[in-house]
Amino acid sequence: MIQYYDTHAHYDDGRFDSDRDELLRTIHGEGIAYINTIGTDIPSSQASIALAERYPFIYAAVGGWPGNVGDMTEEDLEQYRQMCSHKKVVAIGEIGLDYYYHDVPHDVQKHWFRRQLEMAAELDMPVVVHDRDAHGDCMEIVREYADHVTGVFHCFSGSAEMAVELTKLGWYVSFTGVITFKNARRALEAIEAIPMERIMIETDAPYLAPVPYRGRRNHSGYVPEVAKKIAEIRGMTLEEVARITTENGIRFFHLGK
Repeated sequence: MIQYYDTHAHYDDGRFDSDRDELLRTIHGEGIAYINTIGTDIPSSQASIALAERYPFIYAAVGGWPGNVGDMTEEDLEQYRQMCSHKKVVAIGEIGLDYYYHDVPHDVQKHWFRRQLEMAAELDMPVVVHDRDAHGDCMEIVREYADHVTGVFHCFSGSAEMAVELTKLGWYVSFTGVITFKNARRALEAIEAIPMERIMIETDAPYLAPVPYRGRRNHSGYVPEVAKKIAEIRGMTLEEVARITTENGIRFFHLGK
């Protein structure tokens, strides 16, 4: 059986309340070997840890998503720091910048992005970065910490040139079902431009279901569609893409250590 690593999902989301346990057991039995469930604030980070405690194949990331840092405090940061000591927490995230929405001032987002990167450097932990319509500022901040922090840009939406620079800095790039959409040209160019050893796959469930499931609630059982598209672009077999991206995820998130 081919095995996959869905490196980014949100299984604390209410859209899974009716069938979460049954769904997770089923998709794990069908080859989804590992899943990261990602925090976006303190409650969702705590919920992600609780899920990781219940399922051996689930791991957690904790952190403040840029749209949730408007009232973030140093006390909140300390809570995240304490969560990071949990054995199933494998990254700080998702953190970063989101300029699509205008609820949180850009300078506030940048402040807490930097503070969480500083925490990652102190704890020697990788980060999961959210970057929406903020490529320039995200890259500027990442460059500041490039000698101290390694991370992954999830649901990558930047240019091929940006992807290449990230990989040269030792970072990773992760792709969702968006790459199966008709308007995904930039993401496809990025996939062609960077080494396979720097690519991971994800669903961002329950969001961004791939073709042919677009419009439905997304879940990790659909992550093979992302791998299929990468295999098509790179001229590889599905088995090769699944193996390499899973190995990349295990290495990046230090599973088993």
